[in-house]
Amino acid sequence: MKEKIVIGSRGSKLALWQSEWVKARLESLYPEIQVHIEIIKTSGDINTQQPLTVIGGKGVFTKELEEALLDKRIDLAVHSLKDLPTILPDGLSLSAITEREDPRDALILRADSDLENPSIKNLPQRAIIGTSSQRRMAQLKAIRPDVEIRDLRGNIDTRLRKLDEGQYDAIILASAGLRRLGWSERISTAIDPDEMLPAVGQGALGLETRNEDDETISIIQSLNHESTNIACKAERAFLRGLGGGCQQPIAGYAVVGNNRVFLEGLLASSDFTEINRDKIEGDANDAETLGETLAERLLK
Repeated sequence: MKEKIVIGSRGSKLALWQSEWVKARLESLYPEIQVHIEIIKTSGDINTQQPLTVIGGKGVFTKELEEALLDKRIDLAVHSLKDLPTILPDGLSLSAITEREDPRDALILRADSDLENPSIKNLPQRAIIGTSSQRRMAQLKAIRPDVEIRDLRGNIDTRLRKLDEGQYDAIILASAGLRRLGWSERISTAIDPDEMLPAVGQGALGLETRNEDDETISIIQSLNHESTNIACKAERAFLRGLGGGCQQPIAGYAVVGNNRVFLEGLLASSDFTEINRDKIEGDANDAETLGETLAERLLK
């Protein structure tokens, strides 16, 4: 058994919360193992001014962590699964997926807002909404073509500060991050997936390791949540089949029950004028095949 495991983490509050959670779980299950967190800055953390579509999409939050894994500076990288590309570098694997938090997007109004029954449909005409997600932009424009969408980058507290300063009428963030950091009260309303389909993997954590590191893989298997793993396999196969990243308007969300997978996916045009949405269901053992099939269907 290993005596020490080094976890690689981004330095944001949310990333550190996630890594500390993994650390605490491992220490509880394996008190004989020393667990250490190594903070690694990614290019996405350094460049917070430009939109993700400009600086490179999903890989900007994972590349440096994966380099540290391959260099054996860390044993385990903890990712927000929605940030992790579906095709990993040679020598690395997604070895466990944790139980999912609330997967829904959250609509957040300014602290001084007096809007009754908060919802996207009830926002004022030509409201200014902050988001950096092409996926959210496409679905927002389908619901409310009149709203103005402005780019929004930075950590969660930075985004909330910009909102409360009046730069936006509302912003949209992932419910999971807000809940993990203790800011549930800032969620004006959680947006139902029927109205806004979440990002692939949203709410789950992905634990990435080196292929040959059998000891670490065996240890972190205790944190794997089977139904979340199956659902995310279907979602990631769907995304991979579309060849997509976070710079493209793609969404996917799966639910597992009674050994069945229910997957819904969305693909929008780059100008948001066309949105195609479809669903599929099948045996949980065929999760990845279902995702690939749904991708093929939407591409046609």
